[in-house]
Amino acid sequence: MKKIFVGFLGMAILLSSCVSQKKYAELETKQKETQDLLNSATVKLNSCLEEKATADARLKTLEDQNAFLKANNQELINNMGNLTTLTAKGAENLEKSLESLQEKDLTIRKLQNAITRRDSVNLALVQSLKGVLGNLDDQDIEINVEKGVVFISISDKLLFSSGSYNVTARAKEILGKVAQVVNNKPDFEFMVEGHTDDVPYRKGVLLDNWDLSVKRSTAVVRILQNDYGVDPKRMTAAGRSQYIPVSQTDKSKNRRTRIVVLPKIDQFYSMIEEGMKDPAIND
Repeated sequence: MKKIFVGFLGMAILLSSCVSQKKYAELETKQKETQDLLNSATVKLNSCLEEKATADARLKTLEDQNAFLKANNQELINNMGNLTTLTAKGAENLEKSLESLQEKDLTIRKLQNAITRRDSVNLALVQSLKGVLGNLDDQDIEINVEKGVVFISISDKLLFSSGSYNVTARAKEILGKVAQVVNNKPDFEFMVEGHTDDVPYRKGVLLDNWDLSVKRSTAVVRILQNDYGVDPKRMTAAGRSQYIPVSQTDKSKNRRTRIVVLPKIDQFYSMIEEGMKDPAIND
């Protein structure tokens, strides 16, 4: 009986030992699987951490770029504001420049019109003088326009005897025709210039050619005033002596009396001066 019991006990121990070995093998297998899963998870975790680090770095870069772009954008906005201001000022300056150019153009056109009117008046004066003087010898009397002024040059042989400042009868007729024209132009002023040659002259109270040239011009002025009623306020008597010759070879041409007609000269030069003072001209 005792032997039977011992046999059963040994069988039970053997069976118990077989079950524990089997469970151990299963547990070992599960542990290995778990370790594999852990290793795989660890690899994935490390990969995720690396990706996160890369993403964080990229995010930082993007944040820096975004901050830079914001700063640039604000600078551009500020610059656009400045450019808008500059553009507005530029447009204003351009408008002022255009206005200035228009003012200059208007002033220049006014001056050109004044010159045109002056030239027209001079032409009419020359035609009037030539009409009343008739067919006089061109060597004895010349009418021309220089620099906007009408000049009437009369040779001394028509006006005076040699070395004299007494006006001849023939000269009075010529001066009467000149007076006819200038009396019809009350706005004109004129200057009578006496010219001599370079031969020294001294006679009586006259000391030199200066005296002779002045005496001849005053003689002509007196004839125009006393005989033909020309307003003396319109006339100037001047002596130029020998210092403005017209010929170096023919001295007789230098002995002459020249009447310088100044049609509306005060008004014309006032217009020029006003135009030159205009800021639109001087800018």
